[in-house]
Amino acid sequence: MATFFDALDDKLRAFIEKQHMFFTATAPEEGRINLSPKGMDTFRCLDNKTVAYLNLTGSGNETSAHLMENGRITIMFCSYDKNPLILRLYGTGRCVHPGDVEWDDLAAQIELTMGARQFVVVDIDSVLTSCGYAVPRYEFVEDRDTLKRWAEAKGEDGIEAYWQEHNTVSIDGKSTGHPVGR
Repeated sequence: MATFFDALDDKLRAFIEKQHMFFTATAPEEGRINLSPKGMDTFRCLDNKTVAYLNLTGSGNETSAHLMENGRITIMFCSYDKNPLILRLYGTGRCVHPGDVEWDDLAAQIELTMGARQFVVVDIDSVLTSCGYAVPRYEFVEDRDTLKRWAEAKGEDGIEAYWQEHNTVSIDGKSTGHPVGR
């Protein structure tokens, strides 16, 4: 039922492209584990061993703090339609911030939106598929626009102030490395 792969193949990449939601999991050496749902059209397979997603402004920035500490990340996709499948990508991640050398290349592949905080780039160590037989079937209705509207209402200065107040230190007191006001 569970199968490991060294990299993504065309079939798995096609599966990823059809998904409207994914989950990220990171953990510090000590402290809280972070498991976060992601949506919108923010995820891309850069090649069979590298993926990236646009990380939008949120209530915290745990992923960045954890990646700075140890780089470990798991990304999970679930099929909610007729054909069950769970896909996990295990790897080492890093954040790319506005002004970093890679920013423009990534921004050319994933459309930026107000509140774009950083890209998370993951070098895949291994890929695992499993059955997903117990995952219920759900139907996608539409993306929410709440975060986009919130960020647009804040504007660039408001977003930077929010980053300064909420996104430079994790809930466990670790630096997120976010370069506010760069």
